[in-house]
Amino acid sequence: SEKVISTANLPSPSITDGSKYFQSTLYTGTGSSLAVTQSGNSTFQPDWVWIKGRSGATEHVLTDAVRGVTKELSSDDNGAEETVAQGLTAFGSSGFTVGTDGSYNTGSATYVGWQWKANGSGSSNEDGDITSTVSANTTAGFSIVKYSGNGSDNQEIGHGLGIAPKMIITKRRDASGNWTTYHDAVGINQVFYLNSTAVPASNTEQYRATPTSSVYTIGVGGDINNSSGTYVAYVFAEVEGYSSIGSYEGNGNADGSFIYTGFSPSWLLIKNIDATESWNLRDNKRDLFNVTKEILVPNTNAAESTSGGGQYADLLSNGFKLRGTDPGVNSAATFIYV
Repeated sequence: SEKVISTANLPSPSITDGSKYFQSTLYTGTGSSLAVTQSGNSTFQPDWVWIKGRSGATEHVLTDAVRGVTKELSSDDNGAEETVAQGLTAFGSSGFTVGTDGSYNTGSATYVGWQWKANGSGSSNEDGDITSTVSANTTAGFSIVKYSGNGSDNQEIGHGLGIAPKMIITKRRDASGNWTTYHDAVGINQVFYLNSTAVPASNTEQYRATPTSSVYTIGVGGDINNSSGTYVAYVFAEVEGYSSIGSYEGNGNADGSFIYTGFSPSWLLIKNIDATESWNLRDNKRDLFNVTKEILVPNTNAAESTSGGGQYADLLSNGFKLRGTDPGVNSAATFIYV
């Protein structure tokens, strides 16, 4: 039978309030211990917090509840995990607390904190060849995975999501290592990095099989599975009405491509996979109105920049539309997004 075109005939999303699981929070540094509080429709205790100074050239700093407070990794470099006593010092019931370190809290500087809800400090997962510690939010399709490498090829690791992930970002903790990345649109036996502008390249040491509902498969190499290495991975699956992970073809036109997501994006990460271009990150808190133009770059420590038009994009009620011709977002190339 036929149905009238009406929003009443669309399926109901499983998540009606995304602010229960993800929020972007803006704050101004004080130079002394500071509790940062969320401002969405709902609040939650975050399990992964990614902070970036907007007004200054400070590193991206990432802390999660599985590794623990004060444990810092930076997406713009390949360095080992550091303990920063005055970094992120607590995960609160509706936000987080930062100390006095300049990457987190310089007086009068401006910052953004992107926050995801997983499931606390995690528990043991024995689904794969390598036992992992997993903090999984199966409702929102996000998990944090911690493991120790064994130096063997084709090793399965449990991710705890119950559905197959479409993006995985892994970082070595005990030593230097790139932020090796898997994306469904790029596929297996390829490698590219969150901390690099490079395009995906053939590589059989990284992600070795298409992820399943319970595990993903890695090879052997320092960035992902050294016999003495320790690692953390951030794992993302698509959830209808809440998250979208895919690719699009740019058209190199200011009247750019429209990408349907089925919801209004609040955080958008883009990478050109045909050219050596930086990652491009925007959200709906730093830009309250379209077109969005305030850009942060995960692979550099650069301060927030206002796009001169080339990287403009609209965040719409059901997707996003490119409004510029910069090759970082909309040349005649293929782009991946989350």
